[in-house]
Amino acid sequence: MSVEPKKAASIWDVAKLAGVSHQTVSRVVNSSPRVAPTTRDRVLAAIEELGYRPNRLARTLAGGAAQSVTVLTADTSLYGSEASLRGIEKAARAAGWSVSISVLDPDETHSDASIIARLPRAGEPTIIVAHDDAGMRARRTLLAAQPQALVAIGEYTGDHYDEPWLIGLDDGQIAAEATRYLLGLGHQTVHHLAIPTALGTEADRKSHRAEGWADALREAGRTLPPMVHSGWTISEAFEAVRPLVEDRSVTAILCGNDDLALATLRAAYLTGRDVPGDLSIVGFDNAPFSAYTTPALTTVNQDFENVGRGAFELLRHRLDSSVPKPAPAWRAPELVIRETSGPPPSR
Repeated sequence: MSVEPKKAASIWDVAKLAGVSHQTVSRVVNSSPRVAPTTRDRVLAAIEELGYRPNRLARTLAGGAAQSVTVLTADTSLYGSEASLRGIEKAARAAGWSVSISVLDPDETHSDASIIARLPRAGEPTIIVAHDDAGMRARRTLLAAQPQALVAIGEYTGDHYDEPWLIGLDDGQIAAEATRYLLGLGHQTVHHLAIPTALGTEADRKSHRAEGWADALREAGRTLPPMVHSGWTISEAFEAVRPLVEDRSVTAILCGNDDLALATLRAAYLTGRDVPGDLSIVGFDNAPFSAYTTPALTTVNQDFENVGRGAFELLRHRLDSSVPKPAPAWRAPELVIRETSGPPPSR
């Protein structure tokens, strides 16, 4: 015969045994000085007798200080994710918190249960760096499981454009600016090597960067060429972009990030294309290596580190309303013009 597991004691069980309110139990658990010594001893004795283990989220919402945050991210090798993590860690360390990182492999299938199992305890304060399918799945799962203890960094979606838990990276405007810059140099159109995204339909997914590129071409009345999709790695990008680079009618390529631009630069070298003499390349994110390629990469600067700081401060505010809500402190994206962009070759 199976034995039914013993039900865990609740804060109300402790309050009943100690003869106090559950608010008093919460004050004792959170080391509040506003409790008489004799009452504190009685509550502590009840906690010991019942084996009560406070729920972490409940402690935080009651005004206690959560001391750790878990970050779920797809790939710490990508510059945007790495810089965001650096900002989270710096802000957390300054506040006396610890940070743990759990990587969501994009090649694995992540169930709700497997995502929740990555957290060390129920109600663990969590930041998700959600730029792909795995991150978006984690975002949906934890929004349902613990909405108050969650902040996400990622792209806005149609249903979640102004949510209190989201720091959205709406970079379509700067992608349009980069496209207009290339058109202004004299290029008849601009091709796009796109990063993976979790937005849109399976058949035609578009990041905000891709949407900004397309909008700028339409506004200029230019031909909208087919978008070339790439994976996240440089090797995947190289294979995807090489046929495009080999087409001598292609004179300008906007790349979804700097890794993709680096692959495009290598493909241009191997196919004998001169950059920027007969092919202009523009990257995205301003990764540290972008200023040191040969030629140096024209790209878009994104202030990922301060976005990470903002995500941590927003999480603290959501857990404790007495903590001020942070104002956006990151710099707006800006085009950094270097050496890989120029006028098209004369016909």
